[in-house]
This record gives sequence, structure tokens and C-alpha cells, in this order.
Amino acid sequence: MKCSGFPPLFLVFLSACWSCSATVADAAEQKPNVLLICVDDLRPELNCFGADYIQSPNIDALAARGRAFHRHYVQAPTCGASRYALLTGLYGPGSNNAIFGRAKLQAEDSAPVPPSMPAWFRKHGYTTVSVGKVSHYPGGRGGPDWNDEAIPEMPFSWDRHLMPVGPWQHPRGAMHGLANGEIRGDAGKMDVFQSTPGEDTIYPDGLTAETALEELRTLAADSTDKPFFLAVGYIRPHLPFGSPTKYFEPYEKAALPPIPHPEKPQGETTWHKSGEFMKYNRWDRDPNTDPEFATEVRKHYAACVTYADTQVGKLLSQLEASGVSDNTVVILWGDHGWHLGEHAVWGKHTLFEESLRSPLIVSYPGISEPGKSTNSMVETIDIFPTLCELAHLPMPEFAQGVSLVPILNDPAAPGHPAISYQTKTQTIRTDTHRLILHSNRPKELYDHTTPEGETRNLIEEQPELAGQLVKLLRERLPKQ
Repeated sequence: MKCSGFPPLFLVFLSACWSCSATVADAAEQKPNVLLICVDDLRPELNCFGADYIQSPNIDALAARGRAFHRHYVQAPTCGASRYALLTGLYGPGSNNAIFGRAKLQAEDSAPVPPSMPAWFRKHGYTTVSVGKVSHYPGGRGGPDWNDEAIPEMPFSWDRHLMPVGPWQHPRGAMHGLANGEIRGDAGKMDVFQSTPGEDTIYPDGLTAETALEELRTLAADSTDKPFFLAVGYIRPHLPFGSPTKYFEPYEKAALPPIPHPEKPQGETTWHKSGEFMKYNRWDRDPNTDPEFATEVRKHYAACVTYADTQVGKLLSQLEASGVSDNTVVILWGDHGWHLGEHAVWGKHTLFEESLRSPLIVSYPGISEPGKSTNSMVETIDIFPTLCELAHLPMPEFAQGVSLVPILNDPAAPGHPAISYQTKTQTIRTDTHRLILHSNRPKELYDHTTPEGETRNLIEEQPELAGQLVKLLRERLPKQ
């Protein structure tokens, strides 16, 4: 997918954003370190994002000393395409093979392919390390078990890219692993959720956390001579929803709020049958027709969020203990949202709000108005230029996002419309509306200022507005 360029007004906004230069490096002679934390399938199901029944104290504490972006939208509702946008700063293909497709182009001729975000930092003097699931496959390699050194997902990007696997044998086993080394073979024979007594390391993210702590200690010790860009990716709360029992116990008797708009939408939309969820063993139960089962699923998802939050907390504690927190930019990013029954969907892969909105938190010493969240609309591709400005690196001219430093300086500063896509479908989200443009089906138009939100298609009632949004969308992305 090739971007056809930004509209004039957007370029003015882009220029204004890049003119700001209040960064964390202003307070230090050396370049700041970067700690990027990626959490898989994490919707804004966090206490600091308004889900007061969720226990997420470590991420909440990060938000309290940084800036939480409450209207951050990913480029795609699927792991590979969303992480492509994060790691390149570019709109791209909507498929899960987006990153490997880029690697194939680099193997043929690397010159025309813009460098990735970690490659850009590496080029400018950083040690770059990834641990866990940062690109699409945990560990960043291909092959049958995702551990083939000859098939990197992100060539020229990492000094080290690591994936501890323990009893799960290989990254493929860890990706969908349950307790104590259980590997997914036939998904129908693996439980969709699980709660097992034990330490954090009985699930794969516990091992990822331990390796990340080791890397952080090493990188911090060397950071006076060379700054680091450390990216750590946690798998939970990705399916199957497994976590140590201690994380499920707080939710066993918890009262959860009702699921908003749980009905299947009418008309042609991006609704689907929740195949990724339904293929697991569900004991012949369907959360769309069994409210008690729906609640159980939601509680196990919540337990996985709290488990992931604990792994984040370990990393942040080690950052403090290593003595480099006063010169480190921390980003926490969810790779996309996840439906928990809204629109009768249990999963991602739609272009509804629940699939596309995810948490984004930016924190660094000296941030203006720490703890004050923002409702300014932003996109994942904005992270690359933001980190470059905060680190005083040259701004990558090829990046298609804008720096968020103006919003980091002032949480009331304006945002901009957000673009997302699947392989054959595109959407634009403005402050008030969402337009979904299909290649071979009627359009969808939703008004977020009304109680109906994304349950009432207004395409027949507001054709002029739809036309304006189609024009803006096609100025940013090519016609399909």
C-alpha cells in the first residue's frame, strides 16, 4: 500500500508539530534511552483508562507520571499489520504478513526500503534489543517454529532479538502456550481459558519478563557510553486466556459492567463469526447466548491483563533500580483492541471502535502536567517521529505520522483523524464520526456524538459528509 500524501492542512499541522523541541534530552547531555513495551490484544481495559474493576496498578502508575492517550487508534486490527505500522512509521499492507513482505523486499534490494524505527535508532548510535513479541512472531524470526535465524522479520534492526521459550520448546509453542509447557496443536483440544496455580513463569510471559530484566540490567550499565532502545513484548492477554490463579482470584466474585451494544449489527459490516475465539475448546458454550459464560470469559481476560500488568511492573521497577529512569522515555502500547461481546464479536479483526482503539502511554522525566490524560486523537504511526523528537534524532522524512510532542507539552493540543484498514477495507475516524469504505460493499457512517454510536449506519442520511470523509481518506491512502 502506497500513501498518496497528506492534504495541505494536515501538512501544516505536521510542520507545526515538528517545530516543537522540548524533549527529555534537554535535561541531559546524553541521548535518552527508550523502553518500548508492547502488549498483545490489550484493549483499553485498564483502571487508568476508566475500567475501575480492573487491577492494573503498574500501568496506572506509569500513566500517573506520563501522558495516557485515551483516543489512540492502531492502523490495523491484526497483529502483523499493526506492528508493521509501529515499527516503520508507515501505513502498510493490512495482512499479518506485512512485516515479512517488507523483509522480502529488503532481501531483493534494501536500498528503496526505508529503515525501521529500531534500525533508525541503531543507525544513530543506539544499542537495539527486542525481547518477546515485538514484531509479529515472538523473537522476530520465521520458519516452521518461528526460530530460523536465516529468516529475520526485521533485517538490520536489532543488535539482539530474544525469545525465551522454556518448556514451550520454540516461539510458536510459546505464542499460544498454556501452563507448564502446554503447546497448541489442535485448538479444539486446548481450553479457551485457564487458571493454574503457580509462579509467573508457568506461562511464557514470565520468562519474557526475566530475560527482559537481564537485558535491561546489561543495557543500563552500558548506557553512559551508548544509549539503548529496548523493546519488550508481552503475549497476554492474547488467546488462550491463561494466567496464574492468583491473578484470577480478585475477579471471581467481581461485578462486571454490562456489555455495551452486544447485538449482532444489521446490514453489511466488518462483523465476523469470532473464528479465532470459537475454534478453542469452549465446552460447547457460546458467550453470545450464554451470559454466565460471557462473564467467565471477560473475567479470565481481566486476569490476563493483571498478569501482564505485573510483568510491566517488574520492568519499570528494574528501570528505577538500574539508575537510568531519569533519562529514559517509556512507551506502553497495545497492538490493537479486542471485542468482549460488543457487536456480538469475541476477538479483533473488525473496523469497529473496539478493535481499533488501544492504550498508549508516554512517560519521561519533565513531562508537562504528568498524570493528565489527553483525548486528542492520534495514531500508532505517530510513535516513530515522537521518539525521534524526544531523543533529538534527525526526523525521518519518510515517516507518515506526526510527532506527539505538542500533546505531551499540552494535553489539550489538537490531534488529527486516524486511518485504519484491512486488506480490502479502509476507515477514517474523526472527532465525531467514523466512515468505513469497502471495496465492493455499501459504505458505513457512524456518528459518535449520538447514543447509537457505531450501531446505526447513517450513510443514507448524511451522504454529503460521507463524501467529504471519502475524499480525506483517499488523500491519505490510495483508492482500492
